[in-house]
Amino acid sequence: MRQKLKVAVIGGGSSYTPELIEGFILNYGTFPVTEIVLVDIEPGLRKLSIVGRLAQRMIAKSGLPIEIRLTLDRRSALEGADFVSTQMRVGRLEARGWDETIPLKYGMIGQETTGPGGMMKALRTIPVLLGVARDMEELCPDAWLLNFTNPAGMVTEAVTKHSRIRTIGLCNSPIAAYKWLSKLYDVPAERIYCEFAGLNHLHYVSRIEIDGESKMEELLADRDGYSARNVPQYEWNGALLRTLQSIPSYYLKYFYLHRELLAEQQEAAAKGETRAETVQRLEDELFELYEDVNLAEKPKQLEQRGGAYYSEAAVKLMNSLYNDKGDIQTLNVANNGILGFLPDNACIEVNCKVLKTGPVPIPVQTVPEAAKGLIHAVKTYERLAIEAAVTGSRELALAALAHHPLVPSVNDAEQMLDEMLERNRAYLGNFFPNEAAVR
Repeated sequence: MRQKLKVAVIGGGSSYTPELIEGFILNYGTFPVTEIVLVDIEPGLRKLSIVGRLAQRMIAKSGLPIEIRLTLDRRSALEGADFVSTQMRVGRLEARGWDETIPLKYGMIGQETTGPGGMMKALRTIPVLLGVARDMEELCPDAWLLNFTNPAGMVTEAVTKHSRIRTIGLCNSPIAAYKWLSKLYDVPAERIYCEFAGLNHLHYVSRIEIDGESKMEELLADRDGYSARNVPQYEWNGALLRTLQSIPSYYLKYFYLHRELLAEQQEAAAKGETRAETVQRLEDELFELYEDVNLAEKPKQLEQRGGAYYSEAAVKLMNSLYNDKGDIQTLNVANNGILGFLPDNACIEVNCKVLKTGPVPIPVQTVPEAAKGLIHAVKTYERLAIEAAVTGSRELALAALAHHPLVPSVNDAEQMLDEMLERNRAYLGNFFPNEAAVR
């Protein structure tokens, strides 16, 4: 009799789900999942039904003995699960729109994971994920929670500090870097080694080797580097790259090219072309495709969504944990002395050796000296924001903003915070305890 292997997907109605299902199909030989439960909330029922039926068609086409189940009952989905994957968005794209536009009114970057918008996403998300963690402690205490929900590093740190479950954060940015290098040098990813060090969406790549030979010097001359569709395409300053002797995450453009990106965001918002509005149009198109009863595979258009390679990263991590592979992946884990200038329980993004017992961080050879202050400052903001999310403290939320490098005025931040909290009232039960929050 085949061993039962159950995966629960929190936010199963996400447009990313077909890519995840494709990953399970392609990896079935080494990761023979028997049951996949897609769970969502009542407002997401329509999308869950549409994407769930596509997932079932994909499995049927594959001919594999995998059961796909759809439910609004989170506890039922979690019971007996071996792996729990999260890809949810509390407040849906409407709230993302607030995250992107309200800060612009105050002259600040509006982005869903970086800056004030990222904090609001964390305030909405962390209490919900901690609720999932509490259910897991009861219903599947030995399961792994693999968190793809942004801001991934902050959410993962919150779960690590405030629950007893086993959790790992992951992002598609590192795997995208390998895809970029693989195409650039026409070699398989297995021959490439990149050393990542920093935080989620705030990492630096200081070593890039192919078959053990360093390619860093020539890559520092490539000022476009690897990027993503959801970050404006400005090239890096060559002198900056030579000083850092590393390639920064493309999200660091919000720090190093602040004026240019802020101006572009303000212009896009004035035209009704924020990323949230763009994603909404893409999602509408995707779900129209998903409804086609003849579609039984992941559509190519999903790569435009911004989460390309997510399934590859998520299923690869599950596979490695399940099979004790000992391969190297870039993950969000507790620091435990790897970056000596950060607390041990801070969540960092580094290379790890993945064993059945969990990821083991690999000591980092190089962190740009000039980057340490920025990493520390953003981690200070993150830790204050996490505690604000857990406690519902406006004072801690304001302190988090005040210590964020992208927030120029605490007085402006206070006005902005009041507006953002009020707009998100329905999703912030910790801040408005007398009101029932929407999940």
